[in-house]
Amino acid sequence: MHGENALEKTNRINVLFDFYGSLLTEKQQMFLKCYYHDDYSLSEIADDFDISRQAVYEHLKRSEQILEDYEKKLGLAARHERLRAGLMRLEQQIGELPDPWREKLRSTADLIRGAEAGYTPEGAAGN
Repeated sequence: MHGENALEKTNRINVLFDFYGSLLTEKQQMFLKCYYHDDYSLSEIADDFDISRQAVYEHLKRSEQILEDYEKKLGLAARHERLRAGLMRLEQQIGELPDPWREKLRSTADLIRGAEAGYTPEGAAGN
């Protein structure tokens, strides 16, 4: 992989891995981590696992396709990106409001962010 497309692909696979990595086999997870997170070459992975470069390549391609299939069916990464973009826009709009309105709206934005992250800030349920 070279250039900007390589960076985009690496970022995409890392995002998908964050959402769906635990659904992969241990071997698939290991190969993806080595290649995309730790920046190992195909040869380095092949040497570490005592298999051919072609076998590593095929494992990676299959794992990438599985991640893409999960995203196509579940859409969690796309949903996350839409929520993130919406929150950024909301925060920008909150910043343009008069001071008295900002605190409550920022609290609501934090509540949404927390829900996306999987937790609820204390006391947020009553707001």
